[in-house]
Amino acid sequence: MENSKEMRTWLNDLGLDHPLVIAGPCSAETEEQVLRIAHALKDTDVTYLRAGIWKPRTRPGNFEGVGALGLKWLQRAKEETGMLVGTEVANAAHVQLALEHDIDLLWIGARSTVSPFIVQEIADALKGTDKVVLVKNPVNPDLSLWLGGIERLYTADIKKLGVIHRGFSTYEKSKYRNIPEWQLAIELQSRFPDLPLICDPSHITGNRDMIFDVSQTALDLNFDGLMIETHDDPDNAWSDAAQQVTPDVLIQIMKDLKIRKESDAEAEYNSKLGTLRAQIDVIDNGLIETIGKRMRISDEIGQLKKQKNVAILQNKRWNEILGRMILEGQEKGLSEEFILKMFKAIHQESINHQEKILKA
Repeated sequence: MENSKEMRTWLNDLGLDHPLVIAGPCSAETEEQVLRIAHALKDTDVTYLRAGIWKPRTRPGNFEGVGALGLKWLQRAKEETGMLVGTEVANAAHVQLALEHDIDLLWIGARSTVSPFIVQEIADALKGTDKVVLVKNPVNPDLSLWLGGIERLYTADIKKLGVIHRGFSTYEKSKYRNIPEWQLAIELQSRFPDLPLICDPSHITGNRDMIFDVSQTALDLNFDGLMIETHDDPDNAWSDAAQQVTPDVLIQIMKDLKIRKESDAEAEYNSKLGTLRAQIDVIDNGLIETIGKRMRISDEIGQLKKQKNVAILQNKRWNEILGRMILEGQEKGLSEEFILKMFKAIHQESINHQEKILKA
């Protein structure tokens, strides 16, 4: 993908003075529902009306989409509103039907991105298409797998490409439905700065009340756009009710978001500075989260020491950790003085935690 700049052409050709917005219901439920939402989003910042036609569910028995019938509803919405339309495809048959119904934008979902076989099947079915094709990140944080999907499509002579960041599954308890792991998106940006990057805050949060904050973080990190699930009656949606917002809420979100514009040298400086600072904020939040996890493990060690009446301070173990961290820190360009100060502070906090447990 040496010439990744051509991937951005489709986005530039839209001529937007704001981030790209893809919005619509998680699932197309009825023709009337699709048309109501489409008309509510007409003449807003929304460029693409999205709706799930085929819904891959984790377990059978849940609503899995209306199927090809929903493509006709998207066609009618496009005719009545003039909006571009998009949906998810998961195999060659989906692709063929979507192309027959002149769907403008197709995306490959997280469950499909994990399989190179599925992505290759879709790439072969789309070979040479002029439709926009976006690839959601795989379920697990695997940057190579994500980029591999783009490479397969690019090799199939598909040039209108982009990626969707929808977060990653985790077994750990989190406030997110899918943890953002922003650093992976940051690394992707640094390697392919011209590859359009869209954030899906609906699937990251799983909670409509968190949509704005995640959207703002994405824009601060210089994302190109947002995909936000929007329903006129979200509480009664047939799928993912908790993460969908109403059209009125979406419109307000877009008004409230702070969007940086690059109109002159000073604005460009502030935009780049803001993006770098946002990256630091993401990393700082990750550091706090990691240290918190470390302390919870220290608490478990404290409980074990209390049960066995073992002393808190284990000098041999501490010296081994410190020596190893100094060497690893040097490889990362960190001074010995800094490593000593940081790990002594962390070690002291661990001791404080374990002392509380022993005294309890």
